[in-house]
Amino acid sequence: MRSYACLLASALASALACAPAAPARAAEVDARISIVDAMKAELDRNMQRLRVEDYEAPYFIAYRVVEQDQAIVEARFGAVVTDERAVDRAAAVDVRVGDYAFDSSPEPDDMMFMEPLTWRPPHEAPVEDDPAALRATLWLLTDHAYKDALSTYLRKKARRVTEVRDDKADSFAKQKPATVTEPRLTMTVDRPAWRGLAQRLSERFRAMPELVEGGVRISANHTRTYLVTSEGSRQVHERVIYSIAFDAYTRAPDGLLLDQGKTLYGRAWAELPDEAALVALVDAAMADLKALRAAPVADPYTGPAILEPEATGVFFHETIGHRLEGERQNDENEGQTFKGQLGKRILPAFITVRDDPLETTWGDTSLNGYYRHDDQGVPAQDAVLVDRGVLRTFLTSRTPIEGVPQSNGHGRAQGTHRPMARMGNLIVEGHAPVSRAELKEMLIEEVKRQGKPYGLIIRDITGGSTNTSNYGYQAFKGTPRMVWRVDAATGEETLVRGVEMVGTPLTAVSKIIATADDMGVFNGFCGAESGYVPVSAVAPATLFREIELQRTQQGKEKAPILPPPWADEAKAKGKTP
Repeated sequence: MRSYACLLASALASALACAPAAPARAAEVDARISIVDAMKAELDRNMQRLRVEDYEAPYFIAYRVVEQDQAIVEARFGAVVTDERAVDRAAAVDVRVGDYAFDSSPEPDDMMFMEPLTWRPPHEAPVEDDPAALRATLWLLTDHAYKDALSTYLRKKARRVTEVRDDKADSFAKQKPATVTEPRLTMTVDRPAWRGLAQRLSERFRAMPELVEGGVRISANHTRTYLVTSEGSRQVHERVIYSIAFDAYTRAPDGLLLDQGKTLYGRAWAELPDEAALVALVDAAMADLKALRAAPVADPYTGPAILEPEATGVFFHETIGHRLEGERQNDENEGQTFKGQLGKRILPAFITVRDDPLETTWGDTSLNGYYRHDDQGVPAQDAVLVDRGVLRTFLTSRTPIEGVPQSNGHGRAQGTHRPMARMGNLIVEGHAPVSRAELKEMLIEEVKRQGKPYGLIIRDITGGSTNTSNYGYQAFKGTPRMVWRVDAATGEETLVRGVEMVGTPLTAVSKIIATADDMGVFNGFCGAESGYVPVSAVAPATLFREIELQRTQQGKEKAPILPPPWADEAKAKGKTP
């Protein structure tokens, strides 16, 4: 079963655009150019001379070098457990044999034909700016990629003799070459200050003796991507993301594991909340955990519910976004939920869904999914996927699909993974919004109409997963941390715990009744075949006629037998921990 996990976290940040860093020294700018020059020199050499006698030469080669500078400080219960900074580079090579209409791009079953080799060239590239060493890495990777491409191409041609093929789209889309050098960014890391902040924040978790985990993680990641293609593109892309994450875990009296926390993102350190605001968030997480420990376990439920904006964003990401990724329409192992549906209604007429990586912020929150060019060098585009309920297009990389022959700038990858169509900033818009108060009134009315004793309000989904393959069921799952029952008679809200949101996508989206007039942002990272990429989901609170909840599938283990040591020390001193 193919399942994708999307780790999304609510982002609270102030509105500061990502400003270019101060002009770098000439030598530093030249270092970036020299890397691109070395990549182009090796690419040109292979385009001119690489060929196995009596077989096809490459018609396309692309080199991508990804440089990562990452700093991490992590503390647990007041003590630093991780403090590290590392820089690495990795190279990815795409060699294609054939032509744009039919080439060697691999198909899902090609993994079965991988030849066992005693040695494969490493993807690690030199972190020093050594053109000769970099070219050596690319030389070996290109040789290996060409041999693989040639074998794949011949197998694909052979399949045409024995199999009925439904190839209505080309293998690869042509792209106008572009030279892009984004402003050089710098990543500011104050590790002593980070250590102190992580210690102070995580130490606050000692105030709740029932916790089994109380950690804070502060990190920064600077990604620089170099791209050179045989079509003539020469590009350098830059991205910096800072984050502060905290997580706390406890066990309820019945043994159910409960967790609370947040991950806050920003493209500049100044966008993240100050220490006072972080302290308030940590304390609020502990208060929520105490409330959850005392809350009753919810029964399985099918009925009306409001998903808060963050939960709605995760819902659309899992049920709609993944199923509109282009490559899934070409893969016979996929469920292909919306293949052949262009121009047809797939959502209520008051819903529009688009993905716009060019959006830098929404309100006062920076969006993780922002980028100007994708990992294939294609300019990012605002892709209107569903316009007032009608499917208009798919998310596409340079892999064409039936009805959408060109990329709309959504070919994305982590590190050396092969790019594929992925979400960036998924934005859900309601065209007949109501106020939040009206939405709750509509919830209660629908609950009474269905004869239910209560409805639900679901907030703070930690993430979700979905199965898009044609093996098993087309289903999705979300994990809410905070769920309230809303009494049909009084409107009173009662916190409950121990449930997961589940369903099938086509059924779930058909149950949408209304959306609110406010929007919320979820930021995070989403994992699929091309790795983990930064994404955002922007959506309003949404009322559903029917949502299904099942009991959380977790073991019920006993809490630690003894209290934490600081609780004993506080008790001995006559103090409350």
